[in-house]
Amino acid sequence: MATSSSAGSAKKKDFNKTPQELVTEFWDQFFVKKPGKVTRIFPRSLYETLLPPSQPQGVSSSRNATDSYQAAVKECKEKVKRIVKECERTNEKFTDPDFDIEGDFEVRNCLHGLTHDADLNEFFGELQELYDLGAGKGAKKGIKSRGVARSADDAPEAPAPEGSKGRHEGVKAGWRETFTPGSVHRLDWIFESPQWTKDGYSSSDIKQGCDGDCWWLAAVATIAHRKDLMDKVCVARDEEIGVYGFVFFKDGEWISTVVDDNLYLTEEDYRHYYDEYDPTGKKGRKHRKDKQTGSGALYFSQCSDPNETWLPLLEKAYAKVHGDYEAISGGWPGEGVEDMTGGVSAMLQSNRVLRKDKLWKELVNSNGDFVFSCSAHGYASTRGSMANGHAYSILKATEEVDEDGRKVRLVKIRNPWGERTSAGTGEWDGPWSDGSKEWTPYWLKKLDHKFGDDGEFWMSYQDMLDNFLYLYRTRLFDDKWTVVQQWTTVTVGWIAGYLNKKFVIEIKKGGTVVIVLSQLDERYFQGLEGQYMFILHFVLQDKDGQEQLCRVRPTLNWSSRSVSCELDLEPGRYEVLPKITVERDTSQRMVEDVVTRWAEENPAKLRQIGMQYDLAHAKGGVPDEDEIITQRKEEKKKKEEKKKAKAKAKAKAKREKERREKRKQKQVQITINMPEGSTVDTSGTGTEPDKKEEKKSTAEDKKEEEEKFEDAVEEKAKDDEKMKEEQPKKVSAPSSSSKSAGDTAAGEGKNTSTEKKDGEKKEDDAAAEEKKTEEKVSGEEKKQKEEEKVVEEPRPTAAATEEVEEDLSEDEEEEEEEPKIEYEEGKIPWNAVCVVGLRVYAQDPDVTVTLATPNTAEEGASLVLDQHAVGATI
Repeated sequence: MATSSSAGSAKKKDFNKTPQELVTEFWDQFFVKKPGKVTRIFPRSLYETLLPPSQPQGVSSSRNATDSYQAAVKECKEKVKRIVKECERTNEKFTDPDFDIEGDFEVRNCLHGLTHDADLNEFFGELQELYDLGAGKGAKKGIKSRGVARSADDAPEAPAPEGSKGRHEGVKAGWRETFTPGSVHRLDWIFESPQWTKDGYSSSDIKQGCDGDCWWLAAVATIAHRKDLMDKVCVARDEEIGVYGFVFFKDGEWISTVVDDNLYLTEEDYRHYYDEYDPTGKKGRKHRKDKQTGSGALYFSQCSDPNETWLPLLEKAYAKVHGDYEAISGGWPGEGVEDMTGGVSAMLQSNRVLRKDKLWKELVNSNGDFVFSCSAHGYASTRGSMANGHAYSILKATEEVDEDGRKVRLVKIRNPWGERTSAGTGEWDGPWSDGSKEWTPYWLKKLDHKFGDDGEFWMSYQDMLDNFLYLYRTRLFDDKWTVVQQWTTVTVGWIAGYLNKKFVIEIKKGGTVVIVLSQLDERYFQGLEGQYMFILHFVLQDKDGQEQLCRVRPTLNWSSRSVSCELDLEPGRYEVLPKITVERDTSQRMVEDVVTRWAEENPAKLRQIGMQYDLAHAKGGVPDEDEIITQRKEEKKKKEEKKKAKAKAKAKAKREKERREKRKQKQVQITINMPEGSTVDTSGTGTEPDKKEEKKSTAEDKKEEEEKFEDAVEEKAKDDEKMKEEQPKKVSAPSSSSKSAGDTAAGEGKNTSTEKKDGEKKEDDAAAEEKKTEEKVSGEEKKQKEEEKVVEEPRPTAAATEEVEEDLSEDEEEEEEEPKIEYEEGKIPWNAVCVVGLRVYAQDPDVTVTLATPNTAEEGASLVLDQHAVGATI
């Protein structure tokens, strides 16, 4: 059915065209001829005055790795200080106007993303379509959504991000969840004796709530045992006022944020329904104590202790900077660790580990340079009762000696759920699990381990590699490191290959270097991601391109926010050649469509997410598409004005030409029609009756010509001012000619005035009359000579307008626009543009990175290896 329908609607082939013509036509319609990207949701005029003067317009920097962090901490502490001062003045606790979950409880913008409702409707529509098609009997349609497998058959190769499956409630719209908390209250209402921490931060404090953010909670648990790392994130607070300040790492820079102490609760407030009469308030107090008190009452993440508050507030701040709680559902633990430490994470596939001893040394990590997390996916065994598609934290790795003197490598791991499910899943139940035979009194004492349903368990190093498919290794940086970065935009072709752009790194002090190629973190502006998912690769080579030092690609295409390599380099110049492949999902909304729709339907949410989009795209090297569009409009306006001016000049030139032809014909006609025996006076103006008429006509024509000439000169001057790029016309005569024309007009006016005066006088003196006649004849002879000069030697006006006419025809040919391609209705042409940046970390304060484009074809040819595009070899 579907095949015949599609065949019937297919476009008929034109057999008058060659196959090559048809293929060429297809590709002409497949690509956008002038690719571009939405780099700004809002016009600059809407908010540029709101940005502080220190707001960077682009990032292309070199600084100590901790400088950006120190600046963000300072900004955060100043925010908290200002808030405390204002709250003391007003005698009110702090309410965050930018993330007010209490005031937003009905709208739910703090819970859900920009396009959530539309996604949910489409999700249920696709469910119905799957049902109608008989999906249960083998249909491979699969719900399309960024970050999930396209069909069940794809799951092992392309697993969904951690957190998309888990022990949490909520209706999912293609991994987008619908949250339904019952109420919102402040800490002092929820907790009997609220405390930020009890005995410091601990991974054992962490319990996942109704959000699918186990990946982020696993990241928190990974660093929770490191007080130095946790204190770097939670930098300021005033618990009495209810304000808490945090800093996070985003796109190469640290950012700060503050939140209030309102939190979501699972249960609604007690209400008086029908016969639930409660005159003393006893039932209401009991409802609050049983269902709305302590950590267990919270809707999202919670601490194990009933009065500990640090985790839900940290989660709230992380949700705020990304827009909402929905934005942090589903992800990778390594990215979460990066966001809270400023480190660089790499994903390792356990079955590809070459040197297990080398990895073990990094896991033991005696100097604290690395932290690790892991996740179970795909082929990972479920015999250990662990949850597939779920993230875990690696808390400790240790090598111990058993009773017989043999070395044993053990790893301590934690599930962010904090406990097993009712089905008993979530923890390892193989060797070294709680209650297993390996736990002799010797080992219980040596490792200080206690059994319990707390999410923590031990397993051997080899069992960890066998049962967790992915490991996330994060390198940490201190003030001994310098970081440099450079951003740019890249048009990504449909056929992948290494780009004709390269980053040049110069190192003056050898040592360990970490190189990171990243793209903008779309999580901060979900709903405005567009249709393209970019996958990053790069090659690092020496300056001559003779030796490739490393070739980097993502372990998993779905995890391509950044790719990195770490190696030791000698002083010198090195080149990074990026390669970007792309996948397109036409079911996703284009940015321009989202903006035009949600500007009316949900302007508040668009303002919030749109600002994040604009700030992210304000990176160095990213062209401002809005300014480019404005420039194009101005150029188009100038061209139109130029065209109008030239058309006007052309019309004037045509009229001048017609007048000259008319005058020539009139002179000839006068000569032919002269009566026989008439005498022609020396002025050549014809018979006496015609002389007056001719004189009058000539004077009027002359005056009109002079006016037209002056108009043309003025118009020409204006055109020259407007079009500075236009070549000056070869009109050398106008200045002198205009003077001569003015002199002629002045003389003629004087002569006419004299004639009028003499005509009014009645002179009987014959001598005076004779003198008058001689002056008249002399004046007309002069006039005749000037007219002959006009006829024989065209006026400068005509010459100038003829040149304008020639220039017009030439420019029109040059400015002829390319014919617009009409794309088939319903088909969106390819238009993939990616914003990428290169960061380099080195223990060299003088390290630099610059963006270079090959200057010659020979240099550009170096991007091809073995006569094939490099992209084809990976």
